[in-house]
Amino acid sequence: MAANSMFFTATSSILAKPMIKIQSFSTPSLGSSSFSSVLAPPISVKLNSPVVVAAASSAVEVEADTVVIKASKVLPFRVGHGFDLHRLEPGYPLIIGGIDIPFEKGCEAHSDGDVLLHCVVDAILGALGLPDIGQIFPDNDPKWKGARSSVFIKEAVRLMHEAGYELGNLDATLILQKPKLSPHKETIRNNLSLLLGADPSVVNLKAKTHEKVDSLGENRSIAAHTVVLLMKK
Repeated sequence: MAANSMFFTATSSILAKPMIKIQSFSTPSLGSSSFSSVLAPPISVKLNSPVVVAAASSAVEVEADTVVIKASKVLPFRVGHGFDLHRLEPGYPLIIGGIDIPFEKGCEAHSDGDVLLHCVVDAILGALGLPDIGQIFPDNDPKWKGARSSVFIKEAVRLMHEAGYELGNLDATLILQKPKLSPHKETIRNNLSLLLGADPSVVNLKAKTHEKVDSLGENRSIAAHTVVLLMKK
């Protein structure tokens, strides 16, 4: 599956051919009291094989080799939330925000197990109303075995810009008992800002323990939450 492949699922379905276009609409401004239906450039997603496609709301039009999903009007801003959790096991590298963190355990995963980048990708995709990271980069595809999660971030950023949005700000929280991230937080934040193409001042990173409660507190797993605000360009 190509890096920009997608699978859409919902309550009703149709069999589609290898191209999806998500047709969106633009709005006048934040201060406008009415939202006009001015067509914006569609997001195009190529698919390698026929898939089941459905629209949770609005119509789906089937053309010769194209499925056009007419989404709701584009909003002046969109908010997305992402969550990810991985088991910590010996023998794996611990990579957070694209930075290798020295530790005796790492994230067990199909890719590099970067819990922060996976979480950020899901937040951006969620804000755009797109499928989650597991549908776009499935863990049963050998192409992504050991892949660096920077590939996933770059694709999420591409989709964000193609939809006509830019990052307003991002707030992320890492939850882990060990290791302490204080010595690495600024390096992680700066690298995340670089991957997003954003000023570091709009990227915030926090780290918390889980007070020795459940798998997180017992140092058997690591988790992250992310909230993003996307602004219309």
